[in-house]
Amino acid sequence: MSAVLKPLYLDFRPMAATDLDDLVRIERAAYPYPWTLGNFHDCLHSGYSCWVGEIDGQLAGYWIMMMAVGEGHILNCCVAPAWQRRGFGRLMMEHLIQVARDHRTEFLFLEVRPSNAAALGLYKRLGFEVIGTRKGYYPADQGQEDAIVMKRDL
Repeated sequence: MSAVLKPLYLDFRPMAATDLDDLVRIERAAYPYPWTLGNFHDCLHSGYSCWVGEIDGQLAGYWIMMMAVGEGHILNCCVAPAWQRRGFGRLMMEHLIQVARDHRTEFLFLEVRPSNAAALGLYKRLGFEVIGTRKGYYPADQGQEDAIVMKRDL
């Protein structure tokens, strides 16, 4: 007897206020210095582009982007640790890029920790280029960690 595995699909929908507690749980599990409930609340209520990805109705990740005057700034993109290393980060970023294009965004910017090698590699594979460094941008166990600033033309 052989088992048939059901393929996993990531379904996207706009973020809702009812998602916030789950987002905070994912954020705390994924990062040593997580966003707060207030950070998510402010982004959602500021009119930023806020989306979640679900697998069989279970929240698997999210992304938040601020767009204005042809530019997009990716503020947060996260896959829940239980769903990482399965290609969902790439799917989320591809969705984000399409939403940016649909809004006639010409450039995307983001910051990433140099210590986040998986994210840095993904962004490079998606066509983001390093354009600078923000010194001491992130909190870290030993003070502050720089941020690598990246840009992608759309």
